[in-house]
Amino acid sequence: MTQPSDAQVTSSSAEAAVTYVFAVCRSTRATSALDLTGVTGMPGGEAVRLLPSGLLTAVVQTVPAADFTDEVWQGRLADREEIERYARAHHAVVSAVATHGPVVPLPLATLYHDDDRARSRLAEEADRFHTALKRVAHHAEWGVKVYRPATPDPAAAFEEPAPETDGGRARGAGLAYLNRKRGAQALREKRREQALDVAESVDAELRGLAAASRRLRTHGAALSGDQRVHVLNATYLVANDRAHEVGLLVRALGERTGAQIELSGPWVPYSFVGEV
Repeated sequence: MTQPSDAQVTSSSAEAAVTYVFAVCRSTRATSALDLTGVTGMPGGEAVRLLPSGLLTAVVQTVPAADFTDEVWQGRLADREEIERYARAHHAVVSAVATHGPVVPLPLATLYHDDDRARSRLAEEADRFHTALKRVAHHAEWGVKVYRPATPDPAAAFEEPAPETDGGRARGAGLAYLNRKRGAQALREKRREQALDVAESVDAELRGLAAASRRLRTHGAALSGDQRVHVLNATYLVANDRAHEVGLLVRALGERTGAQIELSGPWVPYSFVGEV
């Protein structure tokens, strides 16, 4: 149910309304009793509602097709504040439903031409949805970022050698300077390798606690503005009855390794529902 073909709204159909699907959950008494009053959903859409289909229920909203044409959506993607507004609205609906039981969140802007098309896709992929719901039931997602311990750059200790009038002394001073630069580079590489070893150690211990894990791409200063050296970006699926252990382990690992470790969560397990 990831970005189906009919999720692409053409300008010719832009006067119509389409079905926006936020998430899928099991059809249970608790689900049918969900009160979605006050859950806003996408800007300009109708009330968020439930769309039952056999043993599964989709959380949907009827939205103007004109708001999701390729042209409009591409423009929205180029506007950071605007796309964040839509992403927050999407997440708010998913989070509200997730407080009542396991949920499979769908990607932002998953659309169908109507309720019948959405129901058909639920039926077609029922086995995959049930597998994902079983995987994440009674679990939450936790994010962990590890940064290399802050240490002075070895190169900062170097100063250019003072000019020497004697040719032999000048050559000796230059050689000593080059040797110091090589030493600084070697030390820098050694620290980097040590930081990566720490990241692997942290990841291994957290994987021992988690039911599943995923390694994500680390980010650089150019993207985030953060000058710290990012060596691990990972997410872990942890059973709810072990949630209290996550913070304790992260603090212990930080004290033991000296690394800066950031913990976030618990989150709806977006990373562990698979390609549905």
